[in-house]
Formats: sequence, C-alpha cells, structure tokens
Amino acid sequence: MTAASASQGRRRAAHDRAASPRRAPHARPAGRTKQHLKTALGLFFTAVMLFPVYWMINVSLTKDTDMRADPPRLLPLDGTLEGYRAVIEQQMPYLGTSLIVGLGTVALTLVLSAPAGFALAKLRPKGGGALSFVLLIAQMIPGIIMAMGFYAIYLRLGVLNTVPGLILADSTIAVPFGVLIFTAFMSGIPDELINAALIDGATRWRTFVSVILPVSRNAIVTVSLFAFLWAWSDFVFASTLDGGGDAQPITLGIYQYIGNNNQQWNAIMATAVVASIPATLLLIIAQRYVAAGVTAGAVKD
Repeated sequence: MTAASASQGRRRAAHDRAASPRRAPHARPAGRTKQHLKTALGLFFTAVMLFPVYWMINVSLTKDTDMRADPPRLLPLDGTLEGYRAVIEQQMPYLGTSLIVGLGTVALTLVLSAPAGFALAKLRPKGGGALSFVLLIAQMIPGIIMAMGFYAIYLRLGVLNTVPGLILADSTIAVPFGVLIFTAFMSGIPDELINAALIDGATRWRTFVSVILPVSRNAIVTVSLFAFLWAWSDFVFASTLDGGGDAQPITLGIYQYIGNNNQQWNAIMATAVVASIPATLLLIIAQRYVAAGVTAGAVKD
C-alpha cells in the first residue's frame, strides 16, 4: 500500500506539472518593464536639464569664427582655450572676492545660527516657538526689499562697496535657514548626553562646544554648503551694495563682462564654467551629509 500510494502521488504530481501553463522564456514581468520605462524617462529628463550645462562647456571651447556656424556644432572638434585664458587674466580678482565673501558668510552664519539652534532645541526659552515662526517668515521676504533697506543703512554707516558689508547682507539670508536646520537636528540629540556633561561639571557652553557640535556634523555641513552657495551666486545684494567697489564678486564680473564683450561668447561661457566649478565640487563632496542634515527631525520616535 505504501509503494502504491507513493507511485500514485508521483503520477499525480507529473500530471499537475504538465497541465500547468508554462511561461514563455522571453516574456518579462510587467514590473521590470515599468522599471525600465521609468529609468529611460529619468535619463531623458536628466539629459534635458543638463543640456544647458553641456552647451555652456561647448561654447566655452568654440572659436569665435565658428560661433555662428549653421548648423551649430555639437562638439568642439576644433576647439580653443582662449576663453579660459581670458578668465585667468581678467576674472581671477572677481573669483577671489567671491571666495572671501562665501567663506565669510559661512563663518558668520555658523557662529550665529549654531548657538541659536542649540538654545531653541535644548534650552527651550520662552517665546521660542514665536521666534522660530519669525525666522520662517524672514525667509519669505524678497531679497530686493532687504537690499534697499541695507542700502540706506550702509549709506549712513559708510560701509557701501565693502566686502564685510556684503558678507553681513548675505548672512541675513543664511542665518534663519541655519537656525531652523540646527534646531531640527539638535532636537533629535538625546538629553542624556547633555545631562551627563552637566553632571561631570561642564558648563552649558562647554557642553555645546564639546558634546553637541561634534555630533552635529551633518547639520554643520548642510548649513555651510547652502550659505556658501547663496553668497557665491548672489547678484541682488552684490549689484545694490557693492556695485561700485574695487572688490566685486564673480556675478558682477560676469555681468560686466557680458556688457563689455558681448561678441566673445567663448570667454563669457568660460567664466561661467569656472564660476560653477566650486559649487559643483562642494555639492558632489557634501551631498551625503546634506541629505542627512536636511531630513533631520523629520522622523521622530
């Protein structure tokens, strides 16, 4: 009986396998096809968005005689570096000023926003919620309105057309953002770390410097990156508060270069390429920290 039952079970299993429909070896699951379609669409839209960047690089390497070729050349097969030589000779002072303004804005933003974020997150002063709301509203004020207000103040103080005045103006955009990021990030730091430092005899300031800041690296990198990019790409404050100074940022350098050399497009585009390199490198290096810093506080236990 046992052997007969086993033989009958094998025949039944073989019959079920023969009756079940077989999937064609070349057929693909619907999910994989959708995934490939999404990937293709993503690559297409990415190529469309990056094409202006490619065209900027292409024009920066194109000779002036080939600039009006019909049809336009998609590859600079007979390229030139004259535009980049012009950048080195004429635009380096502007790049140096932008670098000083950007680093100064980062330093001032961190000095002001990190302690403020710690106070709002851990010390919880009275009116902290109202202050956070005011900081949020401050980011909605148009830059041109703030620039006109700074112009009247700087004119009385005699700090128009100066690098420190431009650093202070650019910091007014970055500081509210920095305070909100630091507040959200530091709110997720366990209170046990602070209490342990206080029990060991550390002051509030010592706790902030030695305990809070080392674990806030993602927030520091995020705030620093955005502050630098805002200062580096600023045109409104630069044209309003530093339009006649000896030390002008690269945005004004490009603007004036277009007005004075509107036929030398390879030099203009080469200036834009060189001005884009610092921001691109910073974004590539810091993107991992930025992703963690921006999403800090979004998910709580």
